[in-house]
Amino acid sequence: MSKELIRKQIADLVEQYSLLEFSEKVFVAGETSIPPAGKVLNSTELKMMVEASLDGWLTTGRFNSQFEQSLSKYLQIPYVLTTTSGSSANLLALTALTSPLLKERKLTPGDEVITVAAGFPTTVNPIIQNNLVPVFVDVDIPTYNIDTQLLEQAISNKTKAIMLAHTLGNPFNISEIQRIAKKYDLWVIEDCCDALGTTYDNKMVGTFGDIATLSFYPAHHITTGEGGALLTANPKLKRIIESFRDWGRDCYCPPGHDNTCKQRFDKKLGELPTGYDHKYIYSHLGYNLKFTDMQAACGLAQMQKIEGFVNARKENFKYLKDKLKHTTTDLILPEATPHSNPSWFGFPITIRPESEIKRVELLKYLDSCKVGTRLLFAGNITRQPYFQEVNYRIEGTLKNTDLIMNNTFWIGVYPGLTKAHLDFSAAAISTFLINHRKG
Repeated sequence: MSKELIRKQIADLVEQYSLLEFSEKVFVAGETSIPPAGKVLNSTELKMMVEASLDGWLTTGRFNSQFEQSLSKYLQIPYVLTTTSGSSANLLALTALTSPLLKERKLTPGDEVITVAAGFPTTVNPIIQNNLVPVFVDVDIPTYNIDTQLLEQAISNKTKAIMLAHTLGNPFNISEIQRIAKKYDLWVIEDCCDALGTTYDNKMVGTFGDIATLSFYPAHHITTGEGGALLTANPKLKRIIESFRDWGRDCYCPPGHDNTCKQRFDKKLGELPTGYDHKYIYSHLGYNLKFTDMQAACGLAQMQKIEGFVNARKENFKYLKDKLKHTTTDLILPEATPHSNPSWFGFPITIRPESEIKRVELLKYLDSCKVGTRLLFAGNITRQPYFQEVNYRIEGTLKNTDLIMNNTFWIGVYPGLTKAHLDFSAAAISTFLINHRKG
């Protein structure tokens, strides 16, 4: 029996297994869990992952090349580099800006990077890990993004960059960030880990900043299990990111290839002898943060469904907002940033400060109804235990950030949820509010 025939038989069995494993489950109100996020898989992903495993190529390879090309085409950006996670992507993005190859524009210890405290820790952590100083600016509610009216006053002679996430898929005010960045010659990093498919001025997020990042964790818009990617249109930054990702080496040959530069034994770099093998010359203090081909195979299958996933998130958000429009006496519902069309990661809700509703009571009730909730990540990161020894600066106050820490949560809109799930989630919130008013 030929290898090709055996592969086909394996693929057919995977298809049969998938029909059993991923068949649609009946929703039972109050009994079926409604997670805030999750993966959506079927035989397409399983067959591609099995195909990759049968190749026996355990590092990055042909599937990764196709996956990067697919993302590049979808986002309309020249360079896509995969990595081990969205957090790794953020670390590589910020660390790339410390490269000596950037000369006078490189970031050095003590330089400041503007960001927000209402978000995920690994948007902020790379700033600290590179001995830089995060400068926190308050956010706007109900967009949950940086208040750009406060941004310019946060800039000092030490400010070198702006690093921000598009919160829960809702983009920050990109035009104003770009104006300020250009005025003060600042780098911009877009954390798009929660925002794949979001557009601003009809252009994909991730294509505005100097570098952008994505996450492919199972909760995100597409998944590879673990995994992430970096995006850039700048060839020098692409080369620097690749070096930091691949052990810090100067060589840019892909795995399994040698002498792409045709000067493998002809270079003189650092204080090494002339002709030192270019594969073992290191120009940066780097890591090994590469992708595997099995991850890429899953991602490539997911990219076949990206348009449907993004549309489902948008439709679910719109449907849920309509179902909750009567709750605004007690709740602040989310608003899209002007000029944007978000691919929402979640549906954020803030209990109005004047309301008598207690968030913990509402979340406990939703949990009892099996409606999953999440907080807006770190809330106010400066109040987290690990941040007590961190050097940072706050511009003005973090009033809205503290409100988010105390009163905000989000529920799901991911493509695995049906209208039955959304109806029940909205009804559970409404029931709690009605009962609270009665009692």
